[in-house]
Amino acid sequence: MSVVTLPRCAGALALGVALAASLVGTAAAQVFSDNWTERGSAAFAQAAPQTEPQSTNPDGDELPAVLRRQLVFYPSNQPAGTIIIDTAHTFLYLTLGRGKALRYGIGVGRKGFTWSGVEKISRKSAWPDWIPPAEMIARQPYLPRWVGGGPGNPLGARALYLGNTDYRIHGTNNPASIGTQVSSGCIRMRNADVIDLYDRVAVGTKVVVLANGQRNVAIDDQINDRPVAVAPARGDWNSNPTSFGIY
Repeated sequence: MSVVTLPRCAGALALGVALAASLVGTAAAQVFSDNWTERGSAAFAQAAPQTEPQSTNPDGDELPAVLRRQLVFYPSNQPAGTIIIDTAHTFLYLTLGRGKALRYGIGVGRKGFTWSGVEKISRKSAWPDWIPPAEMIARQPYLPRWVGGGPGNPLGARALYLGNTDYRIHGTNNPASIGTQVSSGCIRMRNADVIDLYDRVAVGTKVVVLANGQRNVAIDDQINDRPVAVAPARGDWNSNPTSFGIY
């Protein structure tokens, strides 16, 4: 087997050319990498979705099955996209048309704090701050003056403000209150549910709050005799005894 031997000067020259090409290639790759990283970081910063703070009270499937979000048969004369709140049975319905609706379990006002009527969503807020009104502070001076949005805020992950009232549909940092009559008039939802509803509805959505005597429940649900729990009064944010503790 023959071996081709290059002259010493030719071999050195070839080695030098190869080394130079390697260095140029490395430098070019480094410049490309740096530029891509810089551009990629900016693009990532713009495109990356905002992460939700993790609640210290996970609100998942610990709810009774009847209170979990589900598609139900719900005939209604309201147009699709209307929110209907059945206070007596602690349900919120989002009508879908053709006799169908999404149903969510909710917490509602305690005795003497319920209300009925028709409103529209006037504003939406993600992880809203909570500022107790002055009247509420006067009656319960131990309350904080301001609570920033986040897992510890009693308004939870989202808030849908109703007309010019102080009422809201909002999340909660106390998911155990879903299915109970404990609030001062606001409609509570577990955080996962209020986020789902928030993403489905827009400002201007019609909200119908049924009077306690009205019955408009899903026909195929055996819930007519389901008792509604009433949470015991406690000296905390979730049981404000005044009409001004609306959350």
